[in-house]
Amino acid sequence: MDESLYQINLDAAFGPGQVMDILGLAGRQQPWWNQTLCAVDDCVVRLGVVEGEFHRHKHDDQDEFFFVLEGKWIIEMDDQTVELGPGMGYLVPKGVMHNPRAPVRTVILMVEGSGVVPTGD
Repeated sequence: MDESLYQINLDAAFGPGQVMDILGLAGRQQPWWNQTLCAVDDCVVRLGVVEGEFHRHKHDDQDEFFFVLEGKWIIEMDDQTVELGPGMGYLVPKGVMHNPRAPVRTVILMVEGSGVVPTGD
């Protein structure tokens, strides 16, 4: 996939004390859309609406946590493939090459260090 097709918004959409209608926000978006929702200390919570395959990448110095709200999220790594459905989460350790994909429109939350480049190092 051409990285220019990703819509990645790194500025936090919400600050402390603001209510977030996460599924409402996701429902108005098309894949591949990614929005930083808020900062939590040195980390950020991001919302992604995805469908199809993201490119193979890694984050050298940061872990990346995925939590599925809707749909199906598959993470292919060198030694295993993990399939996640609604209510399921998985932590990809730093330095691990992974190729995530969504066979159907999927809504995910990601928690990662604020310095993580979403498209990888």
